[in-house]
Amino acid sequence: MSTVAFLNIAMHGRVNPTLPVVAELVRRGHTVTYHTSPAFRDEITAAGATVHLYSGGDQPLPDPPIPVTLLAGLARTAVRVLPAVLADLRRAGPDLIVHDAACLWGAVAARELGVPAASSFTTFAFNRQVPSPTRASRGLLAAAAVRPGTLRDYLWSHRELRRRYDTHGLPLVDLGNIRQPLNLVYTSRAFQVGAQDLDRSYRFVGPSIGARPADRSFPADRLRDPVLYASLGTVFNADPRLLSRFATALAPLGGTVVVATGRTDPAALGPLPGNVLARRWVPQPQVLARAALFLTHGGMNSVNEALYAGVPMLVVPQGADQPLVARRVVELGAGLSMRVEDAEVMVVRALAQRLLDDPRFRAGAATVRAAQRAAGGYRRAADELEQYLRSGPASRPVSADLPSRG
Repeated sequence: MSTVAFLNIAMHGRVNPTLPVVAELVRRGHTVTYHTSPAFRDEITAAGATVHLYSGGDQPLPDPPIPVTLLAGLARTAVRVLPAVLADLRRAGPDLIVHDAACLWGAVAARELGVPAASSFTTFAFNRQVPSPTRASRGLLAAAAVRPGTLRDYLWSHRELRRRYDTHGLPLVDLGNIRQPLNLVYTSRAFQVGAQDLDRSYRFVGPSIGARPADRSFPADRLRDPVLYASLGTVFNADPRLLSRFATALAPLGGTVVVATGRTDPAALGPLPGNVLARRWVPQPQVLARAALFLTHGGMNSVNEALYAGVPMLVVPQGADQPLVARRVVELGAGLSMRVEDAEVMVVRALAQRLLDDPRFRAGAATVRAAQRAAGGYRRAADELEQYLRSGPASRPVSADLPSRG
């Protein structure tokens, strides 16, 4: 059996899809290590991996989380954590490194150790129709020009990485799109935009959804059909006024309305209708299994989980790749989308009512559900990694700054 090392960045949407893959590899007899932040230690330990924590504690997102600050943050983090990461990996002796597509230090570590690497895409795979937000562009240059301190930070960190480590062949700028000879994409080919433009190194394994420890604190016995679920994700503090409007809009339509507030204190939403259950965290796959409707920000992980359950969506995108994800949901007939500035109570209620009443949305979601499940999920991802271990990489990593298909 082999030793597989996972390296990731500190985001639920990046970590969660890898956990069932880790558990499956462990079940098959492989040894798995996982470099992560303290916030994810318990979940990863429960999956069966040996946890190694990054130095410096949790890795906060840059403020503001825009491409130019993300680039500087990724490069700076790589400089800081690589010495300890490499020491850990040399002791573990991995046969394969699996890193997030934005985990620069994972890619550098693989090159330093001469170990094959696979990349993990928990968003869409990037191509001409889905451009990477960190690609070299006029917008990125303009943002850098008005943030000279951030630009200096990035250039210093990049120079240090090149001076200390083997970075040949890795992206000069596009650090959110680090490709490898094997790239696992956690959605189906049917949901990927422009899948025909991507080469065979991209394997669409579908949503990676496995059994999670039961959340005994969640009052599942209080759920009454139809269950309507609203969540704006875990990355940012959600506007409590917006969440309150969602709850008010959905309450007359549902038996129980579940609102996940994430980093926002549920008390900040104020008085809510009696059939609304507002909590910071909810067991999302468990709730989606009961839900008739999902009101979501359009994060890829959340949308994949909803499509896996066949739940129609009302998508209210707020940034990053969310508008593109929302558009894809609408294109495939699995839901509707609206702008956050239009999210007034009566507008939200009318759209939600339409989703509940029109069977075409449930049918559209069911069609995508079939494709998501047929992709194979975490077992297919484990199969791909094992095959890669047996056959070895066909080539070195491809720089995302150079022209290529996909």
